[in-house]
Amino acid sequence: MKKLAAILLCAAVSMSVFGCGSKKEPENGANTASKYESALDILNAVADAYAEDQKFPMAGGDSENMSMEGPAAFDVSKTEELTTVLTLPESEIKHIDDAASLVHMMNANIFTGAAYHLTEDADMEDFSKAVEESVLSKQWICGMPDTLVILKADEDYVVTAYGEAEIMETFKENAETALDGSQVILETSVSGN
Repeated sequence: MKKLAAILLCAAVSMSVFGCGSKKEPENGANTASKYESALDILNAVADAYAEDQKFPMAGGDSENMSMEGPAAFDVSKTEELTTVLTLPESEIKHIDDAASLVHMMNANIFTGAAYHLTEDADMEDFSKAVEESVLSKQWICGMPDTLVILKADEDYVVTAYGEAEIMETFKENAETALDGSQVILETSVSGN
């Protein structure tokens, strides 16, 4: 009887081990989870790519969580600030669940950047077009930015930035260097519109 119990126990253990081994692993590229944990991670990576002679006075965050040291998280429940400070269209706020900002401390029109994590129901191309329309139709005070750039950081994150042409070119180059696989979705003149 003990032999039979031992054989049955070995058979049960063998079946459970083989059963676990039959699970399929995702194929290469099938896992589309972002390598970034937050929108702030993205802007920190870009800010860290700046050489000393490229840096400008950087701040970030929303009115309650402002950082004078560089990028900071932006509370997505602050809908009015998202539209007024970051020029995110109100229609697109429902398509984000995480945000961070990076602005020029002296004048936001010189540089304003943001990173957004898009929700599953968001379409990156539609989101980018809506941001473009919002920036191009904004009534500017204290000067107008030269350029708008929108980058895809990966399948889940979008980076938007507008500002003075030279600062924008440096930002774009640093973003493309710091963010693996990033690509420019849109680049357009703001001041020419």
